[in-house]
Amino acid sequence: MSLKKGISVAAGVGFGVPLVFGVGIVFAASGGEGGGGGDGAGGTVVAGGKLRIGDGYVPAKYAGLIEKAAADCDQGLSPGILAAQIQAESNFRPDATSYEYKRDASGVTVRTPLAKGISQFIDSTWASQGIDGNGDGIKNVRDPEDAIPSQGRMMCNLVKKAKRYPHYKGSPIELALSGYNAGWGWVDYYKGVPPERFAKGQTHHYVRSIMANASKLTMPDADGGKLSSAGWTLPVNGVLGTPYRQKGSAWSSGYHTGIDFPVPTGTEIRAAGPGVVHSAGWAGAYGNEVVIKHDDGKYSQYAHMAGTPLVKAGQKVEGGQQIGVSGESGNTFGPHLHFEVRTGPGYGSDISPIAYLRTRGVNV
Repeated sequence: MSLKKGISVAAGVGFGVPLVFGVGIVFAASGGEGGGGGDGAGGTVVAGGKLRIGDGYVPAKYAGLIEKAAADCDQGLSPGILAAQIQAESNFRPDATSYEYKRDASGVTVRTPLAKGISQFIDSTWASQGIDGNGDGIKNVRDPEDAIPSQGRMMCNLVKKAKRYPHYKGSPIELALSGYNAGWGWVDYYKGVPPERFAKGQTHHYVRSIMANASKLTMPDADGGKLSSAGWTLPVNGVLGTPYRQKGSAWSSGYHTGIDFPVPTGTEIRAAGPGVVHSAGWAGAYGNEVVIKHDDGKYSQYAHMAGTPLVKAGQKVEGGQQIGVSGESGNTFGPHLHFEVRTGPGYGSDISPIAYLRTRGVNV
């Protein structure tokens, strides 16, 4: 169920009116579509190595739309985030409707439709953000082929906007989710993800739930299924330098998106865990880098390498396998390894690398 009410990104207003301010919202949907599985899917099958398909995961008929919506965004938006968002909004039901209940002047309770469709757009937001995704000449909020691309584009714009506020509390993805749910005005008001006291915790828990569920809806690249600590290690032998989220003008985002290991040029860099190389080579300010996708859909990045990486895109690697040597290529003030963990392959989807490594059994 969504709290989205009165969002107006185009107009720059962006304030939602939460449930706690005197409006009752009830989610309702008619039968026939089924949630979290659909199409009689039994068990889990691979969706292009990206989203999990099956009962309790992503309906097969929507997986491609979600993956394309994420791929069309150049801001580091992962399909797992969009899928978890849709699951939270409507449980993958195109016929979903959220209602608000108000008392009229005579004291009679009146039910009015509020948010509609698989992505739960309200009318005013749909008017400004909805697109004709399938090119049939009709912009239909009930049509997933229109609603999902519209959701992806809106989220992409919100992520891009969030990156302009590195001092706000929360990652760009978390800020974007907050803006989608409650309106960007509340993100500005709280300078970050609204706290739990806001709207009885609806937006706070909406963001936490989606961030937690995104990896569950992402298909592992490896043959295994469960999250494992086997084969995980520190990416380099060295002490920690610049910490995650340190603020400063040295970084384009205004803060440090990973952790640094200040080690001499030529120090062996290892894959932190098993996975498949997403990309390897020159990456602008990051210099020579490697990005690896792991079994839970998360990505690790290794930047500022000296020379060409020792692995190539599409190559499977083991945890502890050498993938290059440290250096100072790109935008850097000296030799070191810049290490990130992300929910998507691109910049702006970073999460705490130390917290993540600890969940994989690494002592750091």
